[in-house]
Amino acid sequence: MIFKRGRYSGFLRPISYAIDLLIINGMAYPLFDDNVVYLNYVIFVSLAWILMALRSDFYEIYRFTRVTNIFSLIAKQGILFFLLVFAFFGFYKDLDKEPWAIIKYASLVILYITLAKLGVYYLLKKYRVLLKGNLRKVVIIGLNQKTDQLRKFFVENPEYGYVLFKTFDLEGPEGITLDECLEYVDEKNIDEIYSSVAKLNNEELTKLIDYADNNLKILKFLPDNKEIYSKRLDFTYYGYLPILSLRKIPIDEPFNKFVKRSFDIFLSLFIILSILSWLTPLLGLIIKLESRGPVFFKQKRNGLDYKEFYCYKFRSMRPNPEAHLYQIRKNDPRVTRIGRIIRKTSIDELPQFINVLKGEMSVVGPRPHMVSHTHMYAERIDKFMVRHFIKPGITGLAQVSGYRGEVEDDNHIINRVKYDIFYLENWSLLMDIKIVFQTVYNALRGEEKAY
Repeated sequence: MIFKRGRYSGFLRPISYAIDLLIINGMAYPLFDDNVVYLNYVIFVSLAWILMALRSDFYEIYRFTRVTNIFSLIAKQGILFFLLVFAFFGFYKDLDKEPWAIIKYASLVILYITLAKLGVYYLLKKYRVLLKGNLRKVVIIGLNQKTDQLRKFFVENPEYGYVLFKTFDLEGPEGITLDECLEYVDEKNIDEIYSSVAKLNNEELTKLIDYADNNLKILKFLPDNKEIYSKRLDFTYYGYLPILSLRKIPIDEPFNKFVKRSFDIFLSLFIILSILSWLTPLLGLIIKLESRGPVFFKQKRNGLDYKEFYCYKFRSMRPNPEAHLYQIRKNDPRVTRIGRIIRKTSIDELPQFINVLKGEMSVVGPRPHMVSHTHMYAERIDKFMVRHFIKPGITGLAQVSGYRGEVEDDNHIINRVKYDIFYLENWSLLMDIKIVFQTVYNALRGEEKAY
């Protein structure tokens, strides 16, 4: 059913569609002098908006959806909306509208839709806390560390609208049976059941799943001691056969790949034309005057699918045979005076925007290591090779989270890999933009490990 008792979710989605379409079509009215053309626009853009929203899951926002995910959805829908608007006005050339007027209209539409979307999202949070509406009654089956963390989450975050009625211990001295749990769920008319996987055997799991299906209860499982359950699994069908993949990489989706590559090209061209064009000859002269050797330093690194490429930097060290074998260390005597300055401010990394433009790197991604170090870490560090499922980056989530520069011990590289895997499994354009701004801020502030 669309309209579910006590949840209001059936009303929220049509209201959201109506608000957005009202903004889109209402703000477009001043752009048209001919009512017939305006009506054509309303029909065209409304149908296209709905189809795009269904394709991109624009309205698939739930109480547990993160704000960063909302911004990511808005960015995708916004780009497509811009293309739609310009396509329409390109078709009706006789309308003779200034490009800036169209850009202003489309930008304001996305701004107001963003405000409306966030407004509904936060108003619902307040509504759940203050008026006790839009609530969901939940129970937890199985008592362990994971389920206790979930219990604390429900108790400490009332704005999500989950009301925990009971946590069932199936094993303790007062442990109860699964049948008693299900009787309680019936008696209290519980909406959602959260269950530990490890605390149930196969027979009990089957019984619980059958009960949830037959009684229209939402059933969700918590990963416990089985590592595979902790992964972000991708579920699909081969014909009618269900298949699970170990992870889903958002950047592999064609639209996301287009967005990320467009972002890379735009930012790399901007840096190359506005900074490198004048900085390179100036900095090159200083580097040459201080020590003999090339202006640029290039080194083989491992990139996407483990392929090798030459990574470029401004040379910050005197030419030496150890450059391709050993990482730089604190107070390293190989570093020149100008080298210390450009390394401290990360200016030495700017030539890598050439790698980005060539498609060998991305602006944001796992930092590439020297080939010799990659071989070493691949043998010692679990899941190190997962980083090579996507392009390496000039900066990355690990770097802005405190794991940049010299690798001091295995814990450093282990944590770096964890951040890299989180990034590739949870990528969004908003995350890339946030990491870029954080990188610039850290460079201006100066980092302890930038040496």
